[in-house]
Amino acid sequence: MKINIEKHQNEMEIFVSVAGEIDAYTAPKLREELLPFSEGKGKTVTVNLKDVSYMDSTGLGVFVGLFKQLNRNEGELRLVELSDRLKRLFVLTGLSKIMNISEDGGR
Repeated sequence: MKINIEKHQNEMEIFVSVAGEIDAYTAPKLREELLPFSEGKGKTVTVNLKDVSYMDSTGLGVFVGLFKQLNRNEGELRLVELSDRLKRLFVLTGLSKIMNISEDGGR
């Protein structure tokens, strides 16, 4: 199981593209890469999930933690280009009602 994470950023915006599977094995690496972006006031983190083929509850936990931390620091989390399968996961858990999930690529 492999995950690939690419990051691009400017002063207040961070763009992250994730590819692969987000599960109990890869979620810690994703958390390690993303959580530092939640520090500081008013940052926007856009995560493109177009190339994520699978995500379990551990992966959801990473995004919930990032979402909470960004909110505390007056920032925003945007999740973009989710597959139908991932969208359904966020809808079933109710997270789609509180998180910014978009069809476009965010750039």
